[in-house]
Amino acid sequence: MVSVMDSSPKSNSKGAVVLLSGGLDSTTCLYIAARDYGYPKNKKLPLLALSFDYSQKHKIELIKSKKIAKLLGIKHVTQKLDPGFFLGSSLTEKKIKVRKNAKFLLSGKEEEIPNTYVPGRNILFLSFALSLAEGHGYDSIYIGVNALDYSGYPDCRPEFIESFQKMANLGTKKGVSGKGDSIQIKTPLLHLGKKEIIELGIQVDAPLHLTHSCYDPIKGKPCGKCDSCILRAKGFLEAGLLDPAT
Repeated sequence: MVSVMDSSPKSNSKGAVVLLSGGLDSTTCLYIAARDYGYPKNKKLPLLALSFDYSQKHKIELIKSKKIAKLLGIKHVTQKLDPGFFLGSSLTEKKIKVRKNAKFLLSGKEEEIPNTYVPGRNILFLSFALSLAEGHGYDSIYIGVNALDYSGYPDCRPEFIESFQKMANLGTKKGVSGKGDSIQIKTPLLHLGKKEIIELGIQVDAPLHLTHSCYDPIKGKPCGKCDSCILRAKGFLEAGLLDPAT
């Protein structure tokens, strides 16, 4: 069993924005943030969950996000984006089919960036979160990206997070004022596999039964064949656990 990394905020920290998709990773990340801020003893958590409606095929994740945030008792904002922002992805365009049965994912060897990649998604999401965090006077942004069991997305790599952190340091008043620490991008799942993320989720009491991972659900039910379904099933299998969401 892995342990939660010590990412606890400083005593004078004012809060954090947490990117919440309603999936396994983001929900675990949210509950790690909650634990960092004193959950369950602290009932008034200085956290704000941020979700995005970008006309994704798996819009059911927004329903899940709302339930998860409500269960934790924190503020939740869903930002709607124009459908024209994210073209060229099977997650947003009906004419592009979501990749299925990519068996090489079980060996962890990605050969190319899949068509489920959404152009610039994490760049845009983190930019919204950065503006929101600075406006609210928050010190941190939590995002549940991971660079091991993932589908080859360039915006889930350590290099991307490091570069965005540098940009945040240079491009915000808080970062250049010299009156305090810049807003920190926290990625507690970055170097973990899906098995370890599931174990962490259980350790921090994340409601994994409420999470949704499928990219191409059929009447709200997981397809079982897309990249995300395969990686989720692989993680629970390796952890020796049944998926509570099925």
